[in-house]
Amino acid sequence: MRAVIQRVKSAGVVVNGRQISHIGTGHLVLLGMEQKDTDQDVEYLADKTVNLRVFEDDEGKMNLSVKDIRGELLVVSQFTLYGDCRKGRRPGFSAAAAPEIAEPFYEKFCRLCEKQGVQVKKGVFRAHMEVSLVNDGPVTMLLDSGKTF
Repeated sequence: MRAVIQRVKSAGVVVNGRQISHIGTGHLVLLGMEQKDTDQDVEYLADKTVNLRVFEDDEGKMNLSVKDIRGELLVVSQFTLYGDCRKGRRPGFSAAAAPEIAEPFYEKFCRLCEKQGVQVKKGVFRAHMEVSLVNDGPVTMLLDSGKTF
């Protein structure tokens, strides 16, 4: 399981011209699931996301998590995080989890983050979305449950 975490001042999702979700300060989380993901991958990534210390404390050090600042999460499913561009010019997506596997993991990720006291808003699974954000910093982190980076 992979996530691109962007520290934001605001972020939103529009589907078919209609705003579906919007958050203020927090994280935009682009979340991709792999075929071989397990419940342990979801639990690891949810905990890491909620507790990742990338917000400044009073001394200007990245010492606070989204939970600490009472920020929000906007979680958007993105299977293209498993796009393989090493060969040719068209990405391959064979490592990405099929929708019937990915969607329950996506929902579980959101529930686990909420259980830790963070408000979670979502995109629409399998929809074409327009995602907007105001990146704060910019601060962008890459997480992988397999700890490949």
